[in-house]
Amino acid sequence: MIWYTVLVLAVAAERLAELVVARRNTRWSLARGGVESGREHYPAMVALHTALLAGCLAEVHLSDRPFPPVLGWVMVAAVVAAQALRWWCIRTLGPRWNTRVIVVPGLPRVTGGPYRWLSHPNYVAVVAEGIALPLAHGAWVTALVFTALNAALMVVRIRCEDGALARLPALDARA
Repeated sequence: MIWYTVLVLAVAAERLAELVVARRNTRWSLARGGVESGREHYPAMVALHTALLAGCLAEVHLSDRPFPPVLGWVMVAAVVAAQALRWWCIRTLGPRWNTRVIVVPGLPRVTGGPYRWLSHPNYVAVVAEGIALPLAHGAWVTALVFTALNAALMVVRIRCEDGALARLPALDARA
C-alpha cells in the first residue's frame, strides 16, 4: 500500500504544479483583458478533485483492499497516460491554459495539439484519472462516486467553457 500512497501523493503534487501554472496564467490572461466565467462552480470542482485524492487513500487504507495485479497495472498506466494528455493540453494552450475558465478577447480558438481531435481533451484526462487512480488499488467506491459527481460537474463546466469559447473569433490558431 505504500507505493499506492506514493502514487496518490505524486498526483497531488502534480495538481499543485497545475495550480502554480494556472495562477501564473491567470495573471497573464487578466493583464490582457481576460474575462472569467464559471466562478460559481469552481469551488465545487476543487472540492471534488481534492475528495478524489482523499477518497482513494481512505478507501484503500480503511477497507484494506488488496492490489489487483492485472487491473492495477493497467490503471497505473492509464493514470500516467492521463497525466501525459493533461500536460500536452497545458503545453498546447500555453499561457491560455487554466483551471478556471478565462477567455482573452481577440485571441482565436486553439485548434492544434490534442484540440485538433477533441474539443475538451483535458476533461478526457480528468475522466481517465478519476476512474484509473482509484481502481489502481481497488477503490471502486471512490471511482464510482467521483465519476458520477464529476459527470454532473462536467455538464456545467463544458457548457460554461463552450459559451466562453463561442465568443472567440473563428480563426484557425494551430499551436
